[in-house]
Amino acid sequence: MKHKLVAFGASNSSTSINRQWAAFAARQVHNAEVELLDLNDYEVPLYSIDREKKDGIPEAAHRLLQHLTSADGLVISFAEHNGNVTAVWKNLEDWISRIDRNAWRQKPLFLLATSPGGRGGQSALAISSRIYSFRNPYPIAQFSLPGFRKNFTGADIADEKLKRDFETQLQQFEAALKNPVSTA
Repeated sequence: MKHKLVAFGASNSSTSINRQWAAFAARQVHNAEVELLDLNDYEVPLYSIDREKKDGIPEAAHRLLQHLTSADGLVISFAEHNGNVTAVWKNLEDWISRIDRNAWRQKPLFLLATSPGGRGGQSALAISSRIYSFRNPYPIAQFSLPGFRKNFTGADIADEKLKRDFETQLQQFEAALKNPVSTA
């Protein structure tokens, strides 16, 4: 049986390296069908309780949630802006959490980050890992790739130690996909 994965970079950049990174990582999962999303297809207004009361939850947030809930596992690569996740992703999280507070908490997750710099988006990854691990019965696989242009060839990870570390996390994610946890 093939596992259905949804993968995306948590960025709205048209040239997002995190979208490229998420796509690569998801394609490494054995026996998986990958749906790659672009957050630009899910544009929503800035969240506020007043806007929600007046206009309801935007249709784009419902559509994105449908993709997330239909997946067996999620591969998300976090871009980092000023030591945090991007505003576009945080805003989408806020809208989606108004529909389903557990959207990310009941599935295997492979959380990633990358950047051109030496830290590879580690701050955004740490924030997200802490949030998504709350009440998630699965171990959260996570990996940060520093120096994207130096360490990623477009087809593979150039640095052997980074490649081994990535493969360890990939195996953890695959094991979670193969061993569903009852969330009832």
